Amino acid sequence: MSDSSAFSQRIPAAAIQGFMRDAFCACGLPADDAAITAAAMLDADLSGSDAHGVFRLPGYVRTLKRGHINVRPDIRIIERGPATALIDGDNGMGHLVMTYAANKAVEIAREAGLGWVGVRRSNHAGAASTYAAIPLAHGMVGIYSAVSGSNFMAPWGGAEPLLGTNPIAVAIPAGKEAPMVLDIATSVASNGSIRAYALEGKPMPEGWVISRADGKPITDGRRLEEGMFVPLGGYKGSGLALVLGLLAGPLNRAAFGRDIRDSNSEQARETNTGQFVIALDVARFLPLDQFGAEVDRHVRDLASSARLPGVDEIRIPGQGRKARREDRQKNGVPLSAALIRQLDELGRSLGISPLTEHG
Repeated sequence: MSDSSAFSQRIPAAAIQGFMRDAFCACGLPADDAAITAAAMLDADLSGSDAHGVFRLPGYVRTLKRGHINVRPDIRIIERGPATALIDGDNGMGHLVMTYAANKAVEIAREAGLGWVGVRRSNHAGAASTYAAIPLAHGMVGIYSAVSGSNFMAPWGGAEPLLGTNPIAVAIPAGKEAPMVLDIATSVASNGSIRAYALEGKPMPEGWVISRADGKPITDGRRLEEGMFVPLGGYKGSGLALVLGLLAGPLNRAAFGRDIRDSNSEQARETNTGQFVIALDVARFLPLDQFGAEVDRHVRDLASSARLPGVDEIRIPGQGRKARREDRQKNGVPLSAALIRQLDELGRSLGISPLTEHG
């Protein structure tokens, strides 16, 4: 979701990060792990992936309190090749597991030019762009995907949700322009965005969710259990969710299809979430500054090209992300009144200072 009148207050980024860190510590995570997890979630808030930042904290806390996530995981490599690694996340927080995996992909790519790291026994890790962007700081292209923790889509033409909204994120370095960062779900709208609309009590746009019974649109968030999400681009989005799911799931010995155990279920003690991240060293193809200059040239060509009537600007993936990060670092992250109330109540229940009292 983007900034709108639904947001009533700007909260400083440092306050949100500190609140999340304290919440995770209160749930039993070691201080360093809590800090890494909070930083990954704040990255989503700063980038504009509002449904994957502090918005998710109450759900994570419930899962941690149920004992369904290992608060002290032994994250380790169980298979290693010249350009690959398979990581066992030991049912730890997905943000912690994927931060480790993305940095490992960078390390491997320094040696081999390419690092493909698969992950098993992880959990939901938030915004895909957070991990695709980690290689950017090292002059590398980053690619990330995952099997969603819940199945909300059906295979094309089906009425049974057996596919997740499996995301894909790609981050490409630039020169003086903003890095190219594309982060999309394979559904028309992400699960997080749909849940955010439901929390606000706002009707969802038609075309996001359809009925399992007759395929008719559902716009009432209270009827989500009757529906399934619409894939992006029809059969194309369904097919993309399928192939990404196979690469993130079965290839890593992780869950997929009927094996998915809904991460929101009280019975799902371990989801065995699968993910993968790729780092590609640009310098193995051409000097980084030369590549960055070429990306800049093409971005400027695209952005300055002829527009349709009524269009103010041509959107290039990554430019809005950069602007949002700069704005939110300076002016705070916009949060809705309903979410702020929920987070303040959460803080009191955990015995920590409410969000609005964090310095």
